[in-house]
Amino acid sequence: MKILVTGAAGFIGFHTAKRLLARGDEVVGLDNLNEYYDVTLKQARLALLEKEPGFRFARVDLTDAQAMAQLFAGEKFQRVVHLAAQAGVRYSIEAPQVYVNSNVTGTLNVLEGCRHNGIEHLVYASTSSVYGANTDMPFSPHRMADHPLSLYAATKRANELMAHNYSSLFKFPTTGLRFFTVYGPWGRPDMALFLFTRNILAGKPIDVFNHGHHRRDFTFVEDIVEGVVRTMDRAAEPDPAWDGNHPDPATSSAPFRIYNIGNNRPEQLMRYIEVLEQCLGRKAEMNMLPMQLGDVPETSADIEDLAREVGYRPTTSIEVGVQRFVEWYLEHYATRK
Repeated sequence: MKILVTGAAGFIGFHTAKRLLARGDEVVGLDNLNEYYDVTLKQARLALLEKEPGFRFARVDLTDAQAMAQLFAGEKFQRVVHLAAQAGVRYSIEAPQVYVNSNVTGTLNVLEGCRHNGIEHLVYASTSSVYGANTDMPFSPHRMADHPLSLYAATKRANELMAHNYSSLFKFPTTGLRFFTVYGPWGRPDMALFLFTRNILAGKPIDVFNHGHHRRDFTFVEDIVEGVVRTMDRAAEPDPAWDGNHPDPATSSAPFRIYNIGNNRPEQLMRYIEVLEQCLGRKAEMNMLPMQLGDVPETSADIEDLAREVGYRPTTSIEVGVQRFVEWYLEHYATRK
């Protein structure tokens, strides 16, 4: 298939494009290479993708409606995996307009491209952050998620609602995937595992929020990608049992679906740090701090729908996943010295 992957120079987009190329798909990777974090890391990911004969890079900003329309009309994609976004919970408090521009306007331009060009299926990234103030664990996509605690989460929830609108009006299939704390090789420098590793190796203290009482459904990136690709291959369909008197938020009478995609095995943050210390052979000095604004104490994913309908089951423990991240980090940054 010919597939558009937005955010292809990003963490999850890079791994997704790699997986699609490995199985023989043609991939057009879109990214604007913004400076939210180290652009050289994005360029290094992109350099690996550009070695593949089935890959072509399009430097386009999602918010450029004309450029997006031209890309869709010219390329005639069959399916779209929309992973580009302004990421990060904390930064959304400082720069809210950036999130609305990228995540809302940008996603609108993707939806318009799909609508006007016969796209068979749009799979897009949502987030566990949409559950916000919800404390009913494990989080289920069949329960409401209308109390986000950050603008980042609010923009992602808006994406889900926009996708439903387009699926309902124009009958093209859309599937949203709520990612749960993704980590692994080529990860983002603003994420905890990267920050912890860098500081421990530099002999600097790490900031441990919520005094280390966080629990997270840490999910290895290759497990995430497996779910993304399986979901892309199975276009969303209308739910014949959907009832407007008792509406299920995860399904619809339209070809629309929302799934959780996570490890389904929450771990204590302190255990995550302990595994990292073992992999690095060093102890961390910790600054114990209160919970950050917009954060939540725990995440846990109910993934039974995804397991049943697309055969997704995560297989990577944090012991294996953190070790693989550390091996990549040491190799990648050693070569840059």
